[in-house]
Amino acid sequence: MISTEAAPSVDAIRSALSGVEDPEIHKPITELGMVKDVTVGDGGVVDIAVWLTVAGCPMKDTITTRVTEAVTAVPGVAGVRVELDVMSDEQRTELRRSLRGDSEEPRIPFAEPGSLTRVYAVASGKGGVGKSSVTVNLAAAMAERGLSVGVVDADIYGHSVPSMLGTVDRPTQVEKMIMPPQAHGVKVISIGMFKPGNDPVVWRGPMLHRALQQFLSDVFWGDLDVLLLDLPPGTGDIAISVAQLMPNAELLVVTTPQQAASEVAERAGAVAMQTHQKLVGVVENMSWMELPDGRKMDVFGSGGGQVVAESLTRTVGSEVPLLGQVPLDPRLRESGDAGIPLVLAEPDAPASQVLRRVADRLATRSRGLAGKLLSVTPAGR
Repeated sequence: MISTEAAPSVDAIRSALSGVEDPEIHKPITELGMVKDVTVGDGGVVDIAVWLTVAGCPMKDTITTRVTEAVTAVPGVAGVRVELDVMSDEQRTELRRSLRGDSEEPRIPFAEPGSLTRVYAVASGKGGVGKSSVTVNLAAAMAERGLSVGVVDADIYGHSVPSMLGTVDRPTQVEKMIMPPQAHGVKVISIGMFKPGNDPVVWRGPMLHRALQQFLSDVFWGDLDVLLLDLPPGTGDIAISVAQLMPNAELLVVTTPQQAASEVAERAGAVAMQTHQKLVGVVENMSWMELPDGRKMDVFGSGGGQVVAESLTRTVGSEVPLLGQVPLDPRLRESGDAGIPLVLAEPDAPASQVLRRVADRLATRSRGLAGKLLSVTPAGR
């Protein structure tokens, strides 16, 4: 049977392609100059030629599928053939300029006055308090509620965020831009993505600073609502670098109930006095274990989170709230090992509910006027 439906126009095909986003840059492929050619043949068969940003692009199959689905939905299309090509150096340079501007100097968009991205640096006084678990679950919970979220694994020596998010993908480099992988709707970058296997990182302070600077300036994050930085424990080089590179970052302190951990956490939070950063609050992890009979066992003592919050409130002279107490739950560790944050794997678990409430409070906080561009003209006298 011969179809009497009119063949689609090239304009109709291009209109359909304008709804196809690049899976890494998250902008329409038509806007990025990735559509090389569109040909409508006899019988409604459409040939689409697409420019890939780099050879061996890890998202080429996704792009092919998205293009095929979008064009197939156009009335009159009987078939779709997609041909892939690779951008030249000049095309990649033009793409980078369209996304990042002409500046050759490293530029951290989150530190600029007009940025509306909320930046939280998750800190702890000592290791082993579950700081990375809290970071990953907060990020996943925020992404699930529809926010654009990024995570910088700033714990260069003890990086663990990619495995806890379940990704083994490598970043893609387009000219001087680095495209971060995504997992569970969260963009993530880590030094672990740039080195073989489980080799250790043996760097001094200047190298750590440069790595953090590259994560913030060379990575194309797009328009983020929230950026979380998983800091190394303590008050060392990275904490100082974060304050220098992004003075607008707010500190979120993670501790456990025991006295030893809370005392060290107070010191980590008090760094804000010297760096002039704001403390957004305290999260107490491993607060108690719920027994089968419903009783709560204080495995690591009790009250440490509240002590830290009250101490930091006195130190900085403004309220530093205890945002939540996360119960000790083996599933939190198991979900991290499996690469699926607990807030997604078991959203009804008590620990998930606490972490979701903390995420909601951080995600809906008013940003205030600091750093905003106001349409105000000084009145003359």
